[in-house]
Amino acid sequence: MARVEKNAAASRFEMQVEGRTALVQFRDESDGTARLIHTEVPDALEGRGVGSSLAKGVLEAIRAEGKRIVPQCTFIAGYLDRHPEYQDLVAPRS
Repeated sequence: MARVEKNAAASRFEMQVEGRTALVQFRDESDGTARLIHTEVPDALEGRGVGSSLAKGVLEAIRAEGKRIVPQCTFIAGYLDRHPEYQDLVAPRS
């Protein structure tokens, strides 16, 4: 599967697959967390595991940055439910 790249200028993580872009929009918060706002996978790529590969790549990138996340996006929240190995990245709710 393709590699996830951080496009800080556009506030999103991107993955190019077959000339199409799957993405996760984020916002860096003042407390040092990354709020994951929205996941988008082009229709032509749906049902092929692209979203899951994207989610994994985003979470690994955020882990490498030493940040925690606020999973606002329902797709990311669902991925976290199925992959408890990433629960340590979720920021505690205040």
